[in-house]
Amino acid sequence: MKNTDYSVKNHRLYGLLLLALLLCGGANAKVNNYIGGYANVGEWSMLPSGSNYTGSLGIAGGVGFLYEMRAGETYSPTRFLLDVGVGAWGGMTSFMQSRDGMDTLFNQQDLQKQSFDYVYDLKGRQDRYNNVAVQVPLMIGVQHRRFYMLVGAKVNASVWTKTQTVAMLNTYGDYTRYGYGIFRNMPEYQFFENKPIQGGVKTSLNLDVDLSFEIGGRVGGIVTDAVGYDVPKDRVEYRLAAFVDYGLFDLHSQGSNDMLVKPSKYDTDKTSDYYVYKSESMISPDRLVMNDIMSTTGFASAVKNLMVGLKFTILFQLPEPGQCVICRDAYGSTVRRGNVRRSGVKYEE
Repeated sequence: MKNTDYSVKNHRLYGLLLLALLLCGGANAKVNNYIGGYANVGEWSMLPSGSNYTGSLGIAGGVGFLYEMRAGETYSPTRFLLDVGVGAWGGMTSFMQSRDGMDTLFNQQDLQKQSFDYVYDLKGRQDRYNNVAVQVPLMIGVQHRRFYMLVGAKVNASVWTKTQTVAMLNTYGDYTRYGYGIFRNMPEYQFFENKPIQGGVKTSLNLDVDLSFEIGGRVGGIVTDAVGYDVPKDRVEYRLAAFVDYGLFDLHSQGSNDMLVKPSKYDTDKTSDYYVYKSESMISPDRLVMNDIMSTTGFASAVKNLMVGLKFTILFQLPEPGQCVICRDAYGSTVRRGNVRRSGVKYEE
């Protein structure tokens, strides 16, 4: 039992000595700590693959808090950077490519019991997405004088997403299969021209991780390689940079909705709530629904995130730690007793 206690004490002593050596070995290295905030703005796109849509265009902006650690040789102008933080961003993006299309209710009966086809003709459809997300960046990089560069990852968790779909709608009666022509612009029979319609629902985007690259420099202030108490130093720094964030994962879940959900029939029953004469029951929002494009069947195999923009950062340097007492006092002290010089360890009470 005594041998075991002796071994444990030895291991603890060796551990303390190793820690002291590591601290003293890093005496030529300098570590500084900063906290601050950032704001960014840029263009936000969603890029579908395996789709007829080429992508979206939009705008987004964000703010957040940041901690930065810098490490490097004392007299070197180059520092290694480690950045972590938390923030939020919001934006709007729209698939600008028009998705025109037709949908038809075949073999309906009009008010005179004549057969016809009721046609929905959509023009200039646009699908917009509004999103707010929490973001956690983890970046590493290097700073040399005024220039700096960071690479890393940003985790994005959407907390609120809403779609907005707009289009111009024409409806008409197609009697060509039954020996007549096409009847248009007869609102009393719900044949409308250039009727604006819209829809929107709350939805969600999947958790995403962006590969991020940032490059820029310090703005204003003093940049010097000199050290010493009499050398002027800035405790506050400003940085301006360009950045690119590209998503690694699929933002959307495969949908099963139709592009357009329409009424089941052209209702000529006078006792019905959807009687067609002199009403708009065929295009009312509760019966005619445009689903957002990303929720429809077979839209895309994957949708990736892309953001390109400018970022402004402000950093405040934290107070530097005091001198290493272990490094200064635990080793190499020499004491003289009489005419005998002896090496030993100096301890402070």
